[in-house]
Amino acid sequence: MSFNAESFIRAMPKAELHIHIEGTLEPDMMMELAKRNKVTLPHNSVEEIRTAYQFGSLQDFLDLYYAGMSVLKSERDFFDLTFAYLTRMHQENTRHVEIFFDPQGHTERGIVFNTVLDGISSALEKARKEYGISSRLIMCFLRHLSEDSAFETFSHACRCKDRIFGIGLDSSEKGHPPSKFSRVYRAARDEGFVPVAHAGEEGPSSYVCEALDDLKVKRIDHGNRALEDPLLVQRIAREQIPLTMCPLSNKRLQVCPDLTKHPLQKMLDAGLIVTINSDDPSYFGGYLTDNFLAISDALSLDRQALITLGRNAFVASFLPDHEKQKAIDDFDLFISQF
Repeated sequence: MSFNAESFIRAMPKAELHIHIEGTLEPDMMMELAKRNKVTLPHNSVEEIRTAYQFGSLQDFLDLYYAGMSVLKSERDFFDLTFAYLTRMHQENTRHVEIFFDPQGHTERGIVFNTVLDGISSALEKARKEYGISSRLIMCFLRHLSEDSAFETFSHACRCKDRIFGIGLDSSEKGHPPSKFSRVYRAARDEGFVPVAHAGEEGPSSYVCEALDDLKVKRIDHGNRALEDPLLVQRIAREQIPLTMCPLSNKRLQVCPDLTKHPLQKMLDAGLIVTINSDDPSYFGGYLTDNFLAISDALSLDRQALITLGRNAFVASFLPDHEKQKAIDDFDLFISQF
């Protein structure tokens, strides 16, 4: 019997480690929340919003992304947004998620920090009980803002250590190196938050080095341009630093407009712990399964490559050791029976 990659991908137990919850805001929900909260959007229909989801760069996307946030106002809004994503993940056989959220994108427009956190946390807890989906929540700093602003947001996180597991760094990469946030990351590590950071998406490979050396991150989000530095690639392989790759995001943001030229296979060949993720799926045209299908088709990935990518997500997760081992054992059992 020939190997059916699509059937395998759809049936495979999955974990997602790079997902911005605000980036799961579907056009129909955006319109619904705009009506609920009496927010005027520059678009008159779901179709107009979908048409606007065309980007030439990361900044083009971010401009629309932050405008879309304006409809999120109440705890109920953040709950509805998060639970809609988790329901979709349940349908895609995703067992574990590690979710980014951008509090500065909300507090800057007058939304109380705990309004955001309470809504997201309630949805995560409901999904744990109803779907059996485990989760970690990672609070991101917006790198186009100042480190002082990051410190202000960090002070809120320190009151909520029971619900916020880690800290991350996202938004406009060019001109905002990781070292800009060295002090706040040091403070966060001292408080026990696990550090990750976006690096090497549009920024140079040196940003990946800074994320490792200055921020002491445990995982690199994206990291495409690390391949430009052979010594850095060797280091990432040697230190087993996971990379959270996002194929459809890379395509839509012109980081890698042709997925047949995506560096993922080269990364696997170099022994890197690469994972597949969806980033901002509503805006980029596909959730976790869609990303697996797209990159599998573009690179003609074989069964072993797909197994490695699927398993890597659990290996690279921040699950407690005993839960991680059980998730890996369950994944391996699936492989043996498929």
